Amino acid sequence: MARMFGTDGVRGIANEELTPLMAMQLGQAGAYVLTKQTQHKPTIMVGCDTRISGDMLANALMAGVCSVGANAVYVGVIPTPAVAYLTRKYKVDAGVVISASHNPVEFNGIKFFNGDGYKLSDELEDEIEALIKNNMAGVKFPTGSGVGKVKYRNDAREEYINHAVQSVPVDLNGMKIVVDCAEGASFYTSVEALKDLGGQVIAIHNNPDGTNINANCGSTHMQELQARVVFEKAQVGLAFDGDADRMLAVDEKGNIVDGDQIMAIIGNHMKNQGTLKHDTIVATVMSNLGFYLMAKEQGLTIEQTKVGDRYVLERMREIGASLGGEQSGHVIFLEENTTGDGLLSALHLLQVMVETGKSLSELASIMSVMPQALVNAKVPTHKKDKYMEYPEIAKAIEELEAKFAGEGRVLIRPSGTEPKVRVMIEGKDQQVIEQEAKKLADLIQNTML
Repeated sequence: MARMFGTDGVRGIANEELTPLMAMQLGQAGAYVLTKQTQHKPTIMVGCDTRISGDMLANALMAGVCSVGANAVYVGVIPTPAVAYLTRKYKVDAGVVISASHNPVEFNGIKFFNGDGYKLSDELEDEIEALIKNNMAGVKFPTGSGVGKVKYRNDAREEYINHAVQSVPVDLNGMKIVVDCAEGASFYTSVEALKDLGGQVIAIHNNPDGTNINANCGSTHMQELQARVVFEKAQVGLAFDGDADRMLAVDEKGNIVDGDQIMAIIGNHMKNQGTLKHDTIVATVMSNLGFYLMAKEQGLTIEQTKVGDRYVLERMREIGASLGGEQSGHVIFLEENTTGDGLLSALHLLQVMVETGKSLSELASIMSVMPQALVNAKVPTHKKDKYMEYPEIAKAIEELEAKFAGEGRVLIRPSGTEPKVRVMIEGKDQQVIEQEAKKLADLIQNTML
């Protein structure tokens, strides 16, 4: 049986794979495992993105939390990084976010933070999963006054905005900024934070109705933002994903500035300011080769991890790094928050623009992006880790690696959150690498169905 937890919590189609029953069980087991050492009545903070299934799953989860004697604090629609921050600020025992991030509306997910605002270790997730599979064996369910209760807070998002603008108090007067909120959790927080700092904000896709999250908008669909930035003659565009833990940018010419470029811009500025610890950025194997060449030229050290912001974070904590992230726009500023934070990323990027007086296109030229093709192969979830067990796939990968050796690279990996195997090729010719990536993805998909 496949592991319940992926790289970013438990994901699935809401009401089909991720059912209210599973949410309740996760609430029970999660609350029990994360608070069993406490001597007080524990409290767990719960927030969600704008998906229509959020209320259903949040209430089921909180019922589970209360059934094992813990209290829940429901903060409603709020970015994932806000829950991580507020879990620490309010000194509650754990935090939970109901979100499927950049995925379509039919999906949802449940991810936990411990009392320090960090995502859980594999060991803790396995303990929660084992408890569910053993039908909560050994857990005592209280009655009477021992049952937990739910408290509702409406001020949490303001607390998060205050934290962000105090962490990066950049003066945005005179700057025109187009913001794509992805019809998601940033629809209020990002717009208000930028306005508080004096920015002239043009917000798009900031009218969530529960069904339109990530629908042809946000950091996974940036064409409209690119066109709007040019039309409005804005200095910058900012695109968030559904739960606002990632952010990608658009320069004044309408070009996308991805997570690698954002880390390059901010990392070099921090290095010059003396605030980049160990002159090191932590990145993943998916980062563009151009990012590594930039680091060599600028005297930066890049620590490499496998894909997933949790692994970036683990390495950052191990070596005491202050900046890390992914090409997809998850960027972590560890001295300000314990997870990827789209709003902090945006404010830091804008701060570099203001303090250097340079346009975003000029700043982004610090690294040359090597042509890259990424094609997904749809495969059954239970098979996605086994692609190398198929001889024809293994042979095709070996031949591709030999073909691109010395002038590019081939990276194949199963998605941590979706039923897909991702094929990524870097090389000198965009047309060639796209053809080869599609050919291999088709082979994987057709062979593994």
